Parts: sequence; C-alpha cells; structure tokens
Amino acid sequence: MSTLAHTMMTAARSADSGLAGPGELDRYPYAEAPVAERVGAPVWDGADPELGRVGRRAAGSRGRGLHGQLVQQLGQMIVSGDLGADRPLVPEEIGQRFEVSRTVVRESLRVLEAKGLVSARPNVGTRVRPVSDWNLLDPDIIEWRAFGPQRDDQRRELSELRWTIEPLAARLAAGHGRDDVQQRLADMVEIMGHAMGQGDVLTFSRADAEFHNLLIQVAGNRMLEHLSGIVSAALQVSGGPVTGCDRPNETSLVQHSRIVDALATGDGAAAETAMRQLLTVHPEVERVVPAPREH
Repeated sequence: MSTLAHTMMTAARSADSGLAGPGELDRYPYAEAPVAERVGAPVWDGADPELGRVGRRAAGSRGRGLHGQLVQQLGQMIVSGDLGADRPLVPEEIGQRFEVSRTVVRESLRVLEAKGLVSARPNVGTRVRPVSDWNLLDPDIIEWRAFGPQRDDQRRELSELRWTIEPLAARLAAGHGRDDVQQRLADMVEIMGHAMGQGDVLTFSRADAEFHNLLIQVAGNRMLEHLSGIVSAALQVSGGPVTGCDRPNETSLVQHSRIVDALATGDGAAAETAMRQLLTVHPEVERVVPAPREH
C-alpha cells in the first residue's frame, strides 16, 4: 500500500464523529405538526427537538457554528415542505424556538436568501420562495432534497446530470494530461482498491469523490470546473442504486482504472466510454439514460 493510501485510510477512520453525515439527516423528522394558533405562522413542532437548544450543542452542522446548524434545520424544513410559501418566517419566533440570538437568526436567513429559498422585503417580511427560485445546484439544497420527501427525484436528476457532465469531462481530460494529476488519479484508484478489500466504505467514497473532482478540474473547462461541487454532492448523497459509484464493487473499480489508462494514453473516446459505463453499472440507471454503444 502506498503512503498516500495509508494516510487517507487512517484519516478516514479518525474522521470527526461529532458531525452528522448525509445518511444521518433522516433523523430529522418531517412529521405533521398541529396547526399553529396564529394563522400563517410557522409550525415548528416538526423540527428536531435537539435543536431547540441549538446554542448548547457542540460544533454545528458541517462545523459551521450556530448559524450553520440553524441554516441546516430551516433549510431542511423548507425543502421538505414543512415551511411553505404561505408561512412567514418571523425572526423573533425562530429565535425563541431554537433559543438563539437575533444575530444568528439574521445570518441564517441571509444564507437561505442567497440560496434562493427565502426572500425578505419591507412591509412583507421573510417568506419561503417557490421551488422555481431555488438554487437547485447548491450542494446544501441537493443534500436536503436527497434526504427529504423528494429523495427519489433528486437522485434521479443527479444521475442524469452526472451522465451529461462527466463523460464530457473525461474526454476533455485526456487532452490535458498532467503527470501529477495522472498520478493522483492512479493513487485514488489504489486507495479505492485497498478500501474495498477491507470493507472501508468511508475511505472508498472519499477517494472516489476526489477522483471525480480531479477529473473535472483537469478537463481544462472552467465552466465544467464550477460544476464539480454538484458531483461531490451527488456522491455524498448516493443512497440508492443510482450509479456504479454508490458502493464499492469490482466493476466500479475496473471502470475507474480504465479511465486512468485512457487518460494516460490520451484516448479521449476511451475515457468517455469508460465513464459512461461506470455511470450505467446498475440496470436502474439504464431506464434513465441509454447504455453506451460499443464501436
């Protein structure tokens, strides 16, 4: 095993255990809450009761502190439909419910506004915006949708988007060969192989995510590079049989290796074909996108 592989696998095992991973988001209930006494007021009973004392919890969601935790909770409630467009978001009520300061509430609502989830207007207040206004490519919104009621649609849409982006990136990357990136990609495949042999899903998924990010970055297209966050989010929220990257398996590892080999020889067509095959390993995907043609 290479030094890099050993380091990455060790780091994965010692990852911070205090932060919720994507799969843990299901612990936030979206249960129906009783009707509020005031018409149009948000119903907070569907929120995670643990976040009722958000200020007393340890490091926030993704390590972003108190307002990061509140952004996560409110974002999940909006995306799930618990906070609809007909319900005003009153900062004072949010602060009381989650026991946080007005500053934390204000910062959180600003983040949600930047994501297109809410809008704040004079004499109108802060309200949830329609889905058509949401930044659906935002990694947080991708995650919230993927672990909410829209999980099936979100994972299908991500699969379709990846099937469009990544084969092109693989073809372009073959024309921008860099020895350091080639070696890094090969290292990621080696790490994935060792992790799979040890049943280390966490290390496998981290190496897999870095592999796909590197591939997009080396494609030489800055607009594609800006989409690398989508691919990362897609890999993090994969929880169903969507692509060959969902779980460690021999077929997935072989296709990753073929991509590396194709890049090393500058064969863009072979790299593109290998990526398409990687993304259509599962039969379920073939109902969404066609399998690559053999030439």
